[in-house]
Amino acid sequence: MQKLAIILAHFKVKKRVIYQLKAVIFDVDGTLAETERDGHRIAFNQAFSAAGLDWFWDEALYGQLLAVSGGKERISYYLSSFHTDYEYDGSMALLIDSLYAAKTQFYVALLATKSIGLRPGIARLIKALRYANLRIAIATASTTENVSALIYSTLGETAEAWFDCIAAGDIVKTKKPAPDIFDYCLAEMDLSATECLVIEDSENGVKASLAAGIPTIVTLNSYTEEDDFSGAISVLNHLGDADLACQVLAGASIMSDAVTVDDLKAFHARQ
Repeated sequence: MQKLAIILAHFKVKKRVIYQLKAVIFDVDGTLAETERDGHRIAFNQAFSAAGLDWFWDEALYGQLLAVSGGKERISYYLSSFHTDYEYDGSMALLIDSLYAAKTQFYVALLATKSIGLRPGIARLIKALRYANLRIAIATASTTENVSALIYSTLGETAEAWFDCIAAGDIVKTKKPAPDIFDYCLAEMDLSATECLVIEDSENGVKASLAAGIPTIVTLNSYTEEDDFSGAISVLNHLGDADLACQVLAGASIMSDAVTVDDLKAFHARQ
């Protein structure tokens, strides 16, 4: 009998640990809103023109530049890979800083016109998360000023206080696909990776969140539809609204035509 008990204990299947979802972390550009093509790209071009430069980033070129996270890093990438003959008699680092500062001003001014709205389902889901007493946060390479301007113009002047953490800009040295920004966000909220879920839109974003150990879903866009989202729990075209059904493109399905808090909890439980 004792031998039998030992054998049964040896083959005993461990119970699966179910973690409670406590917070949802959103990326910003391409996730909260379609800001890249009609926001950041336009602002970059305005900054180049204001500086007397003949650089112009069309939609196709900008799509290639999105392989690199961060605005200043994107300018450096453009110069090193697409405009290699450019010469500047001065500090290139200072030039890039100046261009990016101007670009931020143009971008904030563009948001003030309210010409860029949130992606389908974002406002609805954020409201539902708050009602369900789930914490929300942001982890992005964009600057705090850019994030604040977007939140103000789309969710309202008091909405920034809804987010427990806004991890943005140069708060970490290494941007996505490094996990640093997510690690920082977790530390600020005093949560473990297993207590959170990330909503991203890009391959770099997914690599970063998964490297931080956080389960992730994707709402892709026209710039990221060819990205590799290996490891994501579910890939959707957007989150869906009452009058606009979303489509699951890969991975776990949802319960209706729009992603709900219950769907997020189900996604999270799959980790």
